[in-house]
Amino acid sequence: MKTALDFLLAARRSEIGELERLENTGELVVTIARFVHALQRERGMTNIFLASGGRRFAAMLREQTPECDTFQTQVLTAFEVLSDEGHAVRNGARLFNRIAVVLDGLHALPQLRKEITRCSVAPHDATAAFSRLVAGLLAVVFEAADSAGDPEVSRELVALFHFMQGKEYAGQERAHGAALFASGRVDAAGLQRWRHLVDQQQHCFDVFHEFAHPQLASSLAASCPAETLSRLEGLRQIGQSASATPPREALVDEWYECCTARLDAMRRVEDILAAHLRTVCERKIADARASLRDEQAALGPLHHAPSAPSPALIGPQLGRSVLDMVHEQAQQLQSMGDELEAARTALHERKLVERAKGLLMAHRHLNEDEAYRALRQMAMNQKRRIGEVAQSVLAMAEVLPRSVR
Repeated sequence: MKTALDFLLAARRSEIGELERLENTGELVVTIARFVHALQRERGMTNIFLASGGRRFAAMLREQTPECDTFQTQVLTAFEVLSDEGHAVRNGARLFNRIAVVLDGLHALPQLRKEITRCSVAPHDATAAFSRLVAGLLAVVFEAADSAGDPEVSRELVALFHFMQGKEYAGQERAHGAALFASGRVDAAGLQRWRHLVDQQQHCFDVFHEFAHPQLASSLAASCPAETLSRLEGLRQIGQSASATPPREALVDEWYECCTARLDAMRRVEDILAAHLRTVCERKIADARASLRDEQAALGPLHHAPSAPSPALIGPQLGRSVLDMVHEQAQQLQSMGDELEAARTALHERKLVERAKGLLMAHRHLNEDEAYRALRQMAMNQKRRIGEVAQSVLAMAEVLPRSVR
Protein backbone atom coordinates (compact mmCIF):
# COMPACT_ATOMS: atom_id res chain seq x y z
CA MET A 1 0.00 0.00 0.00
CA LYS A 2 1.20 3.50 -0.79
CA THR A 3 2.27 5.55 2.19
CA ALA A 4 2.13 9.26 2.90
CA LEU A 5 5.81 9.40 2.01
CA ASP A 6 5.10 8.07 -1.48
CA PHE A 7 2.54 10.79 -2.05
CA LEU A 8 4.86 13.44 -0.64
CA LEU A 9 7.46 12.55 -3.26
CA ALA A 10 4.77 12.15 -5.92
CA ALA A 11 3.68 15.73 -5.25
CA ARG A 12 7.21 16.94 -5.99
CA ARG A 13 7.40 14.85 -9.19
CA SER A 14 4.05 16.26 -10.25
CA GLU A 15 5.40 19.78 -9.72
CA ILE A 16 8.37 18.97 -11.95
CA GLY A 17 6.08 17.55 -14.63
CA GLU A 18 3.91 20.67 -14.54
CA LEU A 19 6.95 22.93 -14.85
CA GLU A 20 8.22 20.92 -17.83
CA ARG A 21 4.84 21.31 -19.51
CA LEU A 22 4.97 25.04 -18.82
CA GLU A 23 8.41 25.15 -20.40
CA ASN A 24 6.94 23.56 -23.55
CA THR A 25 4.05 26.01 -23.41
CA GLY A 26 6.53 28.88 -23.29
CA GLU A 27 8.20 27.56 -26.44
CA LEU A 28 4.80 27.43 -28.15
CA VAL A 29 4.18 31.07 -27.22
CA VAL A 30 7.58 32.07 -28.64
CA THR A 31 6.81 30.27 -31.91
CA ILE A 32 3.44 31.99 -32.14
CA ALA A 33 5.08 35.38 -31.49
CA ARG A 34 7.36 34.92 -34.52
CA PHE A 35 4.45 33.95 -36.75
CA VAL A 36 2.30 36.84 -35.53
CA HIS A 37 5.10 39.31 -36.31
CA ALA A 38 5.38 37.97 -39.86
CA LEU A 39 1.60 38.20 -40.35
CA GLN A 40 1.61 41.75 -39.02
CA ARG A 41 4.22 42.71 -41.62
CA GLU A 42 2.19 41.07 -44.37
CA ARG A 43 -0.96 42.89 -43.23
CA GLY A 44 0.79 46.27 -43.29
CA MET A 45 2.19 45.69 -46.78
CA THR A 46 -1.19 44.44 -47.97
CA ASN A 47 -2.93 47.63 -46.90
CA ILE A 48 -0.57 49.84 -48.87
CA PHE A 49 -0.69 47.47 -51.85
CA LEU A 50 -4.50 47.47 -51.96
CA ALA A 51 -4.98 51.16 -51.12
CA SER A 52 -2.61 52.08 -53.96
CA GLY A 53 -4.44 49.86 -56.43
CA GLY A 54 -1.55 47.39 -56.57
CA ARG A 55 1.06 49.99 -57.54
CA ARG A 56 3.09 49.78 -54.34
CA PHE A 57 4.71 47.06 -52.22
CA ALA A 58 3.99 44.24 -54.69
CA ALA A 59 7.58 42.94 -54.59
CA MET A 60 7.75 43.19 -50.79
CA LEU A 61 4.55 41.16 -50.48
CA ARG A 62 5.95 38.40 -52.70
CA GLU A 63 9.00 38.18 -50.42
CA GLN A 64 6.98 38.27 -47.20
CA THR A 65 4.65 35.37 -48.00
CA PRO A 66 7.34 32.63 -47.88
CA GLU A 67 8.55 33.97 -44.50
CA CYS A 68 5.01 33.70 -43.14
CA ASP A 69 4.73 30.17 -44.52
CA THR A 70 7.93 29.13 -42.73
CA PHE A 71 6.69 30.35 -39.36
CA GLN A 72 3.26 28.87 -40.03
CA THR A 73 4.85 25.44 -40.47
CA GLN A 74 6.63 25.83 -37.12
CA VAL A 75 3.38 26.75 -35.38
CA LEU A 76 1.55 23.79 -36.92
CA THR A 77 4.33 21.47 -35.74
CA ALA A 78 4.01 22.90 -32.21
CA PHE A 79 0.24 22.31 -32.33
CA GLU A 80 0.84 18.68 -33.32
CA VAL A 81 3.15 18.17 -30.34
CA LEU A 82 0.54 19.73 -28.05
CA SER A 83 -2.21 17.47 -29.37
CA ASP A 84 -0.07 14.39 -28.60
CA GLU A 85 0.02 15.52 -24.95
CA GLY A 86 -3.68 16.39 -24.86
CA HIS A 87 -4.51 14.35 -21.75
CA ALA A 88 -1.91 16.27 -19.72
CA VAL A 89 -2.78 19.77 -20.94
CA ARG A 90 -4.50 22.08 -18.48
CA ASN A 91 -7.43 24.03 -19.90
CA GLY A 92 -7.32 21.52 -22.76
CA ALA A 93 -10.90 21.98 -23.97
CA ARG A 94 -10.63 25.76 -24.34
CA LEU A 95 -7.06 25.67 -25.64
CA PHE A 96 -7.80 23.11 -28.35
CA ASN A 97 -10.94 24.98 -29.34
CA ARG A 98 -8.81 28.12 -29.85
CA ILE A 99 -6.37 26.12 -31.96
CA ALA A 100 -9.24 24.82 -34.11
CA VAL A 101 -10.27 28.43 -34.84
CA VAL A 102 -6.69 29.25 -35.88
CA LEU A 103 -6.52 26.24 -38.19
CA ASP A 104 -9.75 27.34 -39.85
CA GLY A 105 -8.28 30.81 -40.42
CA LEU A 106 -5.06 29.35 -41.85
CA HIS A 107 -7.12 27.23 -44.25
CA ALA A 108 -8.65 30.42 -45.68
CA LEU A 109 -5.33 32.29 -45.95
CA PRO A 110 -4.29 31.10 -49.49
CA GLN A 111 -7.61 32.26 -50.96
CA LEU A 112 -7.28 35.63 -49.24
CA ARG A 113 -3.82 36.08 -50.74
CA LYS A 114 -5.17 35.31 -54.23
CA GLU A 115 -7.84 37.99 -53.80
CA ILE A 116 -5.20 40.44 -52.58
CA THR A 117 -3.02 39.74 -55.64
CA ARG A 118 -6.02 40.43 -57.89
CA CYS A 119 -6.94 43.54 -55.84
CA SER A 120 -10.42 42.09 -55.54
CA VAL A 121 -10.70 42.68 -51.79
CA ALA A 122 -11.00 46.02 -49.98
CA PRO A 123 -8.13 47.07 -47.66
CA HIS A 124 -10.50 47.09 -44.68
CA ASP A 125 -11.66 43.52 -45.36
CA ALA A 126 -8.11 42.25 -45.84
CA THR A 127 -7.05 43.89 -42.58
CA ALA A 128 -10.02 42.34 -40.79
CA ALA A 129 -9.13 38.87 -42.11
CA PHE A 130 -5.49 39.12 -41.01
CA SER A 131 -6.54 40.59 -37.66
CA ARG A 132 -8.97 37.72 -37.00
CA LEU A 133 -6.16 35.24 -37.62
CA VAL A 134 -3.78 37.10 -35.32
CA ALA A 135 -6.53 37.40 -32.70
CA GLY A 136 -6.98 33.62 -32.86
CA LEU A 137 -3.26 33.07 -32.31
CA LEU A 138 -3.23 35.50 -29.38
CA ALA A 139 -6.23 33.68 -27.91
CA VAL A 140 -4.06 30.53 -27.83
CA VAL A 141 -1.44 32.53 -25.91
CA PHE A 142 -4.17 33.78 -23.56
CA GLU A 143 -5.29 30.24 -22.74
CA ALA A 144 -1.67 29.20 -22.22
CA ALA A 145 -1.23 32.03 -19.72
CA ASP A 146 -4.53 31.25 -18.02
CA SER A 147 -3.58 27.59 -17.56
CA ALA A 148 -0.19 28.19 -15.93
CA GLY A 149 -0.04 26.62 -12.49
CA ASP A 150 3.14 28.28 -11.26
CA PRO A 151 2.77 31.91 -10.10
CA GLU A 152 6.14 33.16 -11.34
CA VAL A 153 5.71 31.57 -14.76
CA SER A 154 2.10 32.77 -14.81
CA ARG A 155 3.21 36.37 -14.24
CA GLU A 156 5.75 36.06 -17.05
CA LEU A 157 3.10 34.70 -19.41
CA VAL A 158 0.57 37.37 -18.42
CA ALA A 159 3.17 40.07 -19.08
CA LEU A 160 4.16 38.50 -22.41
CA PHE A 161 0.54 38.09 -23.53
CA HIS A 162 -0.31 41.73 -22.85
CA PHE A 163 2.88 42.86 -24.56
CA MET A 164 1.99 40.79 -27.64
CA GLN A 165 -1.57 42.17 -27.56
CA GLY A 166 -0.29 45.74 -27.30
CA LYS A 167 2.08 45.06 -30.19
CA GLU A 168 -0.85 43.70 -32.20
CA TYR A 169 -2.77 46.94 -31.66
CA ALA A 170 0.37 48.78 -32.81
CA GLY A 171 0.41 46.56 -35.89
CA GLN A 172 -3.26 47.30 -36.57
CA GLU A 173 -2.44 51.00 -36.24
CA ARG A 174 0.31 50.63 -38.84
CA ALA A 175 -2.10 48.95 -41.26
CA HIS A 176 -4.93 51.37 -40.49
CA GLY A 177 -2.77 54.48 -40.84
CA ALA A 178 -1.09 53.15 -43.99
CA ALA A 179 -4.46 52.64 -45.67
CA LEU A 180 -5.64 56.12 -44.70
CA PHE A 181 -2.39 57.79 -45.82
CA ALA A 182 -2.40 55.83 -49.10
CA SER A 183 -6.03 56.71 -49.86
CA GLY A 184 -5.39 60.39 -49.05
CA ARG A 185 -8.54 60.73 -46.97
CA VAL A 186 -9.81 60.02 -43.46
CA ASP A 187 -13.37 60.11 -42.14
CA ALA A 188 -14.81 60.34 -38.62
CA ALA A 189 -15.04 56.56 -38.25
CA GLY A 190 -11.44 56.18 -39.34
CA LEU A 191 -10.30 58.75 -36.82
CA GLN A 192 -12.23 57.08 -34.03
CA ARG A 193 -10.73 53.71 -34.92
CA TRP A 194 -7.23 55.22 -34.93
CA ARG A 195 -7.61 56.77 -31.49
CA HIS A 196 -9.08 53.53 -30.14
CA LEU A 197 -6.01 51.59 -31.29
CA VAL A 198 -3.70 54.06 -29.53
CA ASP A 199 -5.73 53.80 -26.31
CA GLN A 200 -5.73 50.01 -26.41
CA GLN A 201 -1.96 49.91 -26.85
CA GLN A 202 -1.48 52.02 -23.76
CA HIS A 203 -3.81 49.85 -21.68
CA CYS A 204 -1.97 46.65 -22.67
CA PHE A 205 1.44 48.13 -21.97
CA ASP A 206 0.22 49.36 -18.57
CA VAL A 207 -0.70 45.78 -17.64
CA PHE A 208 2.61 44.57 -19.05
CA HIS A 209 4.49 46.96 -16.76
CA GLU A 210 2.43 45.75 -13.80
CA PHE A 211 3.41 42.09 -14.24
CA ALA A 212 6.79 42.13 -15.97
CA HIS A 213 10.06 41.96 -14.07
CA PRO A 214 11.17 45.61 -13.49
CA GLN A 215 14.32 45.22 -15.59
CA LEU A 216 12.29 43.76 -18.45
CA ALA A 217 9.57 46.40 -18.16
CA SER A 218 12.17 49.12 -18.71
CA SER A 219 13.30 47.40 -21.92
CA LEU A 220 10.12 48.55 -23.69
CA ALA A 221 10.93 52.23 -23.25
CA ALA A 222 14.56 51.68 -24.25
CA SER A 223 13.79 49.50 -27.28
CA CYS A 224 12.88 52.25 -29.74
CA PRO A 225 14.82 55.51 -30.33
CA ALA A 226 13.12 58.62 -28.97
CA GLU A 227 13.28 60.32 -32.37
CA THR A 228 11.31 57.44 -33.93
CA LEU A 229 8.58 57.75 -31.31
CA SER A 230 8.54 61.53 -31.71
CA ARG A 231 8.16 61.22 -35.46
CA LEU A 232 5.42 58.63 -35.03
CA GLU A 233 3.46 61.04 -32.85
CA GLY A 234 3.94 63.79 -35.42
CA LEU A 235 2.64 61.57 -38.21
CA ARG A 236 -0.34 60.61 -36.07
CA GLN A 237 -1.23 64.27 -35.70
CA ILE A 238 -0.85 64.87 -39.44
CA GLY A 239 -2.91 61.82 -40.36
CA GLN A 240 -5.66 62.65 -37.89
CA SER A 241 -5.91 66.31 -38.88
CA ALA A 242 -8.46 67.71 -41.29
CA SER A 243 -5.76 69.50 -43.30
CA ALA A 244 -4.82 68.20 -46.75
CA THR A 245 -1.34 69.75 -46.55
CA PRO A 246 1.13 68.14 -46.77
CA PRO A 247 -0.40 65.48 -49.04
CA ARG A 248 -1.04 62.40 -46.99
CA GLU A 249 -0.13 59.97 -49.79
CA ALA A 250 3.41 61.33 -49.87
CA LEU A 251 3.81 60.21 -46.24
CA VAL A 252 2.86 56.55 -46.74
CA ASP A 253 6.44 55.28 -46.85
CA GLU A 254 7.52 57.40 -43.90
CA TRP A 255 4.56 56.21 -41.83
CA TYR A 256 5.17 52.57 -42.73
CA GLU A 257 8.92 52.76 -42.02
CA CYS A 258 8.37 54.56 -38.71
CA CYS A 259 5.77 52.07 -37.49
CA THR A 260 7.84 49.16 -38.74
CA ALA A 261 10.91 50.38 -36.84
CA ARG A 262 8.79 50.52 -33.67
CA LEU A 263 7.29 47.05 -34.24
CA ASP A 264 10.70 45.54 -35.01
CA ALA A 265 11.96 47.03 -31.73
CA MET A 266 9.00 45.43 -29.95
CA ARG A 267 9.88 42.13 -31.61
CA ARG A 268 13.33 42.35 -30.03
CA VAL A 269 11.66 42.94 -26.65
CA GLU A 270 9.57 39.79 -27.24
CA ASP A 271 12.82 37.87 -27.68
CA ILE A 272 14.09 39.28 -24.37
CA LEU A 273 10.86 38.31 -22.61
CA ALA A 274 10.97 34.84 -24.16
CA ALA A 275 14.58 34.32 -23.05
CA HIS A 276 13.66 35.37 -19.51
CA LEU A 277 10.69 32.99 -19.52
CA ARG A 278 13.00 30.12 -20.52
CA THR A 279 15.43 31.07 -17.74
CA VAL A 280 12.65 31.13 -15.14
CA CYS A 281 11.34 27.72 -16.24
CA GLU A 282 14.82 26.16 -16.30
CA ARG A 283 15.66 27.56 -12.85
CA LYS A 284 12.41 26.37 -11.29
CA ILE A 285 12.76 22.89 -12.81
CA ALA A 286 16.34 22.66 -11.50
CA ASP A 287 15.22 23.83 -8.03
CA ALA A 288 12.33 21.35 -7.95
CA ARG A 289 14.61 18.48 -9.00
CA ALA A 290 17.14 19.45 -6.33
CA SER A 291 14.33 19.50 -3.71
CA LEU A 292 13.20 16.06 -4.87
CA ARG A 293 16.71 14.68 -4.47
CA ASP A 294 17.02 16.19 -0.99
CA GLU A 295 13.66 14.80 0.08
CA GLN A 296 14.46 11.35 -1.29
CA ALA A 297 17.74 11.37 0.62
CA ALA A 298 16.09 12.53 3.86
CA LEU A 299 13.21 10.06 3.59
CA GLY A 300 15.31 7.16 2.34
CA PRO A 301 15.34 5.17 5.59
CA LEU A 302 11.57 5.36 5.90
CA HIS A 303 10.77 5.03 2.21
CA HIS A 304 12.65 1.72 1.90
CA ALA A 305 11.29 0.21 5.11
CA PRO A 306 9.32 -3.03 4.57
CA SER A 307 6.23 -1.41 6.09
CA ALA A 308 5.27 2.09 7.08
CA PRO A 309 6.44 2.64 10.69
CA SER A 310 4.19 4.28 13.20
CA PRO A 311 4.96 7.86 14.24
CA ALA A 312 6.04 6.55 17.66
CA LEU A 313 8.82 4.51 16.04
CA ILE A 314 10.14 7.37 13.93
CA GLY A 315 13.13 9.10 15.46
CA PRO A 316 12.47 12.69 16.54
CA GLN A 317 14.94 14.17 14.05
CA LEU A 318 13.56 12.19 11.11
CA GLY A 319 10.01 12.79 12.28
CA ARG A 320 10.59 16.53 12.30
CA SER A 321 12.11 16.19 8.81
CA VAL A 322 8.96 14.59 7.44
CA LEU A 323 6.69 17.13 9.12
CA ASP A 324 8.85 20.01 7.92
CA MET A 325 8.63 18.78 4.33
CA VAL A 326 4.86 18.41 4.49
CA HIS A 327 4.54 21.86 6.08
CA GLU A 328 6.88 23.39 3.50
CA GLN A 329 4.92 21.96 0.58
CA ALA A 330 1.63 23.11 2.12
CA GLN A 331 2.97 26.63 2.58
CA GLN A 332 4.34 26.63 -0.95
CA LEU A 333 0.99 25.60 -2.40
CA GLN A 334 -0.82 28.28 -0.38
CA SER A 335 1.62 30.94 -1.53
CA MET A 336 1.34 29.77 -5.13
CA GLY A 337 -2.45 29.96 -4.92
CA ASP A 338 -2.37 33.53 -3.64
CA GLU A 339 0.12 34.67 -6.27
CA LEU A 340 -1.73 32.88 -9.07
CA GLU A 341 -4.93 34.65 -8.08
CA ALA A 342 -3.18 37.99 -8.46
CA ALA A 343 -1.73 37.05 -11.85
CA ARG A 344 -5.01 35.73 -13.19
CA THR A 345 -6.91 38.84 -12.12
CA ALA A 346 -5.58 40.63 -15.20
CA LEU A 347 -6.75 37.81 -17.48
CA HIS A 348 -10.13 37.68 -15.72
CA GLU A 349 -10.48 41.43 -16.17
CA ARG A 350 -9.87 41.03 -19.88
CA LYS A 351 -12.64 38.44 -20.11
CA LEU A 352 -15.03 40.78 -18.28
CA VAL A 353 -14.20 43.69 -20.59
CA GLU A 354 -14.80 41.57 -23.70
CA ARG A 355 -18.16 40.37 -22.39
CA ALA A 356 -19.21 43.89 -21.34
CA LYS A 357 -18.23 45.24 -24.76
CA GLY A 358 -20.44 42.61 -26.39
CA LEU A 359 -23.36 43.59 -24.17
CA LEU A 360 -22.98 47.30 -24.96
CA MET A 361 -22.63 46.56 -28.68
CA ALA A 362 -25.91 44.62 -28.64
CA HIS A 363 -27.86 46.88 -26.26
CA ARG A 364 -26.69 50.29 -27.46
CA HIS A 365 -25.99 49.31 -31.08
CA LEU A 366 -22.34 50.35 -30.80
CA ASN A 367 -19.34 49.05 -32.69
CA GLU A 368 -16.41 47.50 -30.80
CA ASP A 369 -14.43 50.75 -30.62
CA GLU A 370 -17.39 52.73 -29.32
CA ALA A 371 -18.20 50.09 -26.71
CA TYR A 372 -14.65 50.10 -25.38
CA ARG A 373 -14.50 53.89 -25.28
CA ALA A 374 -17.81 53.92 -23.37
CA LEU A 375 -16.40 51.53 -20.76
CA ARG A 376 -13.18 53.51 -20.53
CA GLN A 377 -15.06 56.78 -20.10
CA MET A 378 -17.21 55.30 -17.34
CA ALA A 379 -14.07 54.05 -15.60
CA MET A 380 -12.48 57.51 -15.79
CA ASN A 381 -15.64 59.25 -14.57
CA GLN A 382 -16.02 56.84 -11.63
CA LYS A 383 -12.25 56.62 -10.94
CA ARG A 384 -12.41 52.84 -11.07
CA ARG A 385 -10.57 50.11 -12.98
CA ILE A 386 -12.13 49.28 -16.31
CA GLY A 387 -12.54 45.67 -15.14
CA GLU A 388 -14.64 46.80 -12.18
CA VAL A 389 -16.85 48.87 -14.48
CA ALA A 390 -17.21 45.93 -16.86
CA GLN A 391 -18.28 43.71 -13.95
CA SER A 392 -20.90 46.30 -12.93
CA VAL A 393 -22.24 46.44 -16.49
CA LEU A 394 -22.54 42.66 -16.60
CA ALA A 395 -24.19 42.58 -13.16
CA MET A 396 -26.75 45.14 -14.35
CA ALA A 397 -27.50 42.91 -17.35
CA GLU A 398 -28.66 40.17 -14.99
CA VAL A 399 -31.61 42.30 -13.84
CA LEU A 400 -32.59 43.50 -17.32
CA PRO A 401 -35.48 41.82 -19.15
CA ARG A 402 -34.24 39.12 -21.51
CA SER A 403 -35.66 41.03 -24.51
CA VAL A 404 -33.49 44.04 -23.61
CA ARG A 405 -30.35 41.91 -23.36
